[in-house]
Amino acid sequence: MKMPRIQKELTACLQCGYCINVCETHGQTPWESVTPRGKIYYLNQLSQADGMDKLLNREVSLNPYFVDAMYKCTGCGNCEVVCHANIPLMELWEKVRAWLVKEGVAPMKAHKIMADKVEENHNPYGEPSSKRGDWWPEDVPKTDVPDVIFFAGCTGSYREKGICQSGVRVMHRAGVKMNILGEAERCCTSPLIRTGTLDYSLDCAQTVVEKADGMGAKDMVMTCSGCYKTVSTDFGKYYSKVGQNVYHFSQYVENLINERKLPFNNEFKAKVTYHDPCHMGRHMGVYDAPRNVLKKIKGIEFVEMGRTRENSRCCGAGGGYRSQYTDFAIGVGMERIRDAEATGAEILITCCPFCVLNLAQAAAKMKSKMKVMDLADVLLHVTGPKIEEKPADECACPPAATAKPAAKAETE
Repeated sequence: MKMPRIQKELTACLQCGYCINVCETHGQTPWESVTPRGKIYYLNQLSQADGMDKLLNREVSLNPYFVDAMYKCTGCGNCEVVCHANIPLMELWEKVRAWLVKEGVAPMKAHKIMADKVEENHNPYGEPSSKRGDWWPEDVPKTDVPDVIFFAGCTGSYREKGICQSGVRVMHRAGVKMNILGEAERCCTSPLIRTGTLDYSLDCAQTVVEKADGMGAKDMVMTCSGCYKTVSTDFGKYYSKVGQNVYHFSQYVENLINERKLPFNNEFKAKVTYHDPCHMGRHMGVYDAPRNVLKKIKGIEFVEMGRTRENSRCCGAGGGYRSQYTDFAIGVGMERIRDAEATGAEILITCCPFCVLNLAQAAAKMKSKMKVMDLADVLLHVTGPKIEEKPADECACPPAATAKPAAKAETE
């Protein structure tokens, strides 16, 4: 078989095993084949296969067990952080998955369903494009020539609408003029790229870039970490980068706060901790912006978990892992909830709808009292009209995320 160009990465691996202890999926299915070291070992066997294997009756092939092991990975990048050989493992896993798809042995069933729906409806949920912008709140005006294009993403448009609604309301309170791409907004194809299907990324990038550039906006903002990573880095690989400055919501809000444009009218009296989304943290290096915003909010007692920033534990929802292995993904999320509980915090805050969804369901499954919230929802509370003081035994905080049944096709 013709292998992808990964010989340098395979040769560099020392088989030291430092990656094993930080691999969240290994914790759910403790087999050596699931670990980064195990994957690379098997890939090396494939690259060195020859006629002797047949003579010895030794099978070296793209068998279902190997394919399953390759997809038991959230793409979080923890393995890359601890790799002593500095192997770009996040890129390696995506390259190998794309090769498996090309060879016809992948993607997995759930990922094929997502890809088919993206092809047909431009989103992995199979929802009509005509309803793409229905989430927009009526109390926020749209501007024909905006300062900012708000990129909602598929989950924000069709499932976790509240996070996007909170985000645009907060920005509106700072006087930001906004609009959306509406029906022209496409799935950024992050869930397809991460699972090896690359056929639809060109169409998505071309449609979004050309529509966005025609609107005259200076900036593009999103509350989804996966969209942020994909629009910032992957669009340029398949078509072209957007003409706007691309910001995650937390970065844009930090700038608004520093420019004294965002009013803080209410306190948020709670002990909170913060979870770093993988696509925003290890993939893009954005660690400080959300923390800086939280530390500006009066009333918050901020504490860090033991594993944080580049060493943060994955929530379990990324890389197609949740859509194919839902129970295992929630198991990973439960470990993160335990990390948060150990700090004594009441609320776990993050900056990604997938993290919110998976962590909330994990907390519900283990009957934890930990509340899970997106930063946008916290800011919606503190920037809103002044709230009269309530008795100490009554919490004035907004409601936290509640666990919802898993959607039929979840993109991460």
